[in-house]
Amino acid sequence: MSDVDQRLEELGIEIPTPAAPVANYVGWVKSGNLVFTAGQVPLKDGAFQYQGVVGKDVSVEDAAEAAKLCAINIIAQVKDACGGDLSKVKRVVKLVGFVNGVPEFQDQPKVINGASDLMVAVFGERGKHARSAVGAGSLPLNVSVEIEAVVEVE
Repeated sequence: MSDVDQRLEELGIEIPTPAAPVANYVGWVKSGNLVFTAGQVPLKDGAFQYQGVVGKDVSVEDAAEAAKLCAINIIAQVKDACGGDLSKVKRVVKLVGFVNGVPEFQDQPKVINGASDLMVAVFGERGKHARSAVGAGSLPLNVSVEIEAVVEVE
């Protein structure tokens, strides 16, 4: 069992089968040693979670949980890109997070911390990354958070 698999087990996290694209794109693209994921949303067991606008329908705490779920879905895509072997992850390079918030919402970093914290918990030092946390006027399917990633692999 790899150190990553062991951490996931300790955290009680099961990585799902990666979600299939819903339009004309792919879940991930590998270019050289970098994996670029498509934006991942808070999808669990085929159902969208945490739908609505942060600051109106969704609390900051719940939105951070949505970001954590997005991160789990990112890991699922990366695992697929690595042929099922997460020990091939050398570094989480960057996360770009979008938060569907009310116009005056300013806590995007607190929301995206849900994903950032999970990446460090799962990958340790290799999980520390650059990041953007961006406010969005709306997101597809009324999800509260969408996150994409760039990950370096062997």
